[in-house]
Amino acid sequence: MVGTFVIVSGVTWAALSLLRQSAVQRRVAQINQENPVAADEDPSQAWLKTVEQITTPFARLSAPNEGWDASALRIRLMNAGWRAPEAVAIYFGSKTLLACCLPLLLAVALVGHVGEGRQILFINLLFIAAVAGFYFPNLVLRHKIRRRQRNIFEAFPDSLDLIMVCVEAGLSLDAAILRVVQEMRGAHREIAEEYEILTLELRAGLQREKALRNLAVRTGVSEVDMLVSMLIQADRFGTSVADSLRVHSDMLRVKRQMLAEERAVKISTKLMFPLILCIFPSLLVVLLGPPAIQVVAALRIATQH
Repeated sequence: MVGTFVIVSGVTWAALSLLRQSAVQRRVAQINQENPVAADEDPSQAWLKTVEQITTPFARLSAPNEGWDASALRIRLMNAGWRAPEAVAIYFGSKTLLACCLPLLLAVALVGHVGEGRQILFINLLFIAAVAGFYFPNLVLRHKIRRRQRNIFEAFPDSLDLIMVCVEAGLSLDAAILRVVQEMRGAHREIAEEYEILTLELRAGLQREKALRNLAVRTGVSEVDMLVSMLIQADRFGTSVADSLRVHSDMLRVKRQMLAEERAVKISTKLMFPLILCIFPSLLVVLLGPPAIQVVAALRIATQH
């Protein structure tokens, strides 16, 4: 009985020690209860922290040591919307991992299928796989940049119309941009994020010219750069901001319509390759198949006679 009491008491004490929160954990839980927004944001960023911890040792092999803040790649990451501190480690870590893992997977897949005279071809395939794995994140980054810039360009005229309406209603330019952020956060998230960062920079005391130029650099869209130059000139010379926004939004809307018409005209040319390669062969088989069978049967009968 004494031994049973000691064992049960020891197990209970160990379980309570493991399950009981420490003072730091209790304090963090209290802070999360006081600030529920921060508590809700932590789980969504947990996987980024985990991936960063995994890829950080591999990122050191391919990441540049100096000149990162002024590099063009940093601007490209901002153009893609990857502003989190974990983006750098994940980007360079994925380049290193893919450059190492793809050749290994290819080597495992081709073991036993490579003859003695194909060793040079096998080595070349491994080299191509390593190069493809190293440059695959660049392709993903380029696709992300193009998609994000296209979304910003398509939503930009609508945002200018909202800013123009707010300015004509009596709001200042900063208040109008903040209003646009509130209205477009759900429909056009990319342009709303850029306007929100612009508003935060202006609130932090940054000069309007510098904040606007940062907006142009972050987006990488030429139309935004034109708007920034126009707003800077309007601020310097005291011209009407509403009239400038109206002219610029009309020009962007016409340009967007012309791009849509250009894409519509290109559809016929793009459909030519699927028609030739996929649809026409099947039509030829359906239309010419039965006559070809009859011709072959007639020739066979004729040869027999």
